[in-house]
Amino acid sequence: MAYQGKKLINDPNDVVTEFIEGLVETYPGLQYLDGFPQIKVVLRADVLSAPYDKVAVISGGGSGHEPAHAGFVGPGMLTAAICGDVFTSPPVDSILTGIRAVTGSMGCLLIVKNYTGDRLNFGLAAEQAKSEGYKVEMVVVGDDCALPPPRGIAGRRGLAGTILVHKVAGAAADAGLSLADVAAEAKHASEMVGTMGVALSVCTLPGHVTSDRLGPGLMELGLGIHGEPGAAVVDLQPVDVVVSHVLKQILSPETKYVPITRGSRVVLMINGLGATPMMELMIAAGKAVPQLQVEHGLAIDRVYTGSFMTSLDMAGFSISIMKAEPAILQRLDAPTSAPSWPVGVEGDHPPTKIPIPVPASCSGKTDERTFNEPQELNEQGCMMEVAIEAAAIEIINLREKLNEWDSKVGDGDCGSTMHRGATAVLEDMKRCYPLNDAAETVNEIGASLRRVMGGTSGILYDIFCKAAYASLKGNHVITPSQWATALEVSVAAVSKYGGAVAGYRTMLDALIPASKVLREILDTGDDALKAFLLSSEAALTGAESTKNMHAQVIPFPSYHSRAYMVCKPAVVNVIYYNASTI
Repeated sequence: MAYQGKKLINDPNDVVTEFIEGLVETYPGLQYLDGFPQIKVVLRADVLSAPYDKVAVISGGGSGHEPAHAGFVGPGMLTAAICGDVFTSPPVDSILTGIRAVTGSMGCLLIVKNYTGDRLNFGLAAEQAKSEGYKVEMVVVGDDCALPPPRGIAGRRGLAGTILVHKVAGAAADAGLSLADVAAEAKHASEMVGTMGVALSVCTLPGHVTSDRLGPGLMELGLGIHGEPGAAVVDLQPVDVVVSHVLKQILSPETKYVPITRGSRVVLMINGLGATPMMELMIAAGKAVPQLQVEHGLAIDRVYTGSFMTSLDMAGFSISIMKAEPAILQRLDAPTSAPSWPVGVEGDHPPTKIPIPVPASCSGKTDERTFNEPQELNEQGCMMEVAIEAAAIEIINLREKLNEWDSKVGDGDCGSTMHRGATAVLEDMKRCYPLNDAAETVNEIGASLRRVMGGTSGILYDIFCKAAYASLKGNHVITPSQWATALEVSVAAVSKYGGAVAGYRTMLDALIPASKVLREILDTGDDALKAFLLSSEAALTGAESTKNMHAQVIPFPSYHSRAYMVCKPAVVNVIYYNASTI
């Protein structure tokens, strides 16, 4: 029988902000930005006294995984952690604020766990930061070894192995390496580690009912850190049997998730999921070491045991195994004062802290939309107005048909979602779009869509517009070739952060051929109008081709968002071309 979970909290809506307040009072090296409740960012207190002259390493995600990620902020590890609500990806504005707060001339690296919400929100923040002049790179960690290699774009989930990547990247940044080198070391480390989790209970979200999915005498193998179902539910087994199964899964020569073979040297992490006593974690560690040595022929160079990335009050543990190359060991052994890394923390407790003001955008703009006075439109402004209006009206008229198509592959709301976006674009265009500035107008279109569409769709379209804006800005009159370049850059950005490529049955199957045809015809010197018309026909042909494709995605539950939004057939995006001319 399900029952209300017991929690020592106040308002369930305030748990993350109150956690942060307690965290910074406990550890002298941490501070937070005065942005509650929307912005929840924990950062190193020492980076605020002078311009930061090293690569900033930023991570984050939904809360409920403490001590990850804020507990790993400190010299030699993370520069800042962006905290979302419980099991909810942090919003783009919070991520962007964190980037602005700690990023200096050396740039910043974003380390993101492989969940759709995190990839899209951090990706959009990265594009916005780049458009403001910041140097930003992003590494996505997917260390899950519980499930067979997926055929689609979701890939492996990010689990506790991400903490080892944090340590490697933080030490590399602290050593003064360039952004490119820090990112390269982080990416390499992420490819060296594999993780699998085992749970005896399902976690309880603050203010929610406790799930009874796992009854007495049962355990779950390979579940995720948000309580999503795992690979299998089985009878409770002795810990040495469980450890043996997990190690074989991670080191399987069939899946080849990690490049570890007999004779390799490895690092072992035993991670508690929130409600597992240290006694049980130590028992698991004691069983894992001899099994790795005897059964798998591995040498163990380091063992880390404790709670590093939890799932609220879940009972269970995960095991991470990382190949222990000399360079990786050097980074893991480098000093850090991050409070939750297994080393001592020095320093006296300071007086009660005053929150640090949220930094302004380097562009001098506020995050609030500015409503401009009516302007006299030039020729380009008139063209922009006509094109935007034509595209928006076409989308509005297609609402019912899009919903009908979407009901065959999704939840039947695509037309309604697109209708909201198109309506907002029309309304905002009359009030605040600087139509004489094409780049800024494209940027505002993205902001309008993200504000009202929400979910994956709004983020994807905003990423598309943000990338186009970064390509176009600074040009007062946009040439056809520059529009083609902006389309290419936008398509690449959607593919990068959404994970899809041609043939995955997404809107890219319409956009990619359109972009290719547009560039080919313009490069021949042919008429620009002809190029855009043929590009439109290529988009329609590409959309039609998705009818015979299989959707290449196996979605995992991701912060209660609908990850499958990215795999809806491109046929619902046949209106692409009406919008592409803007």
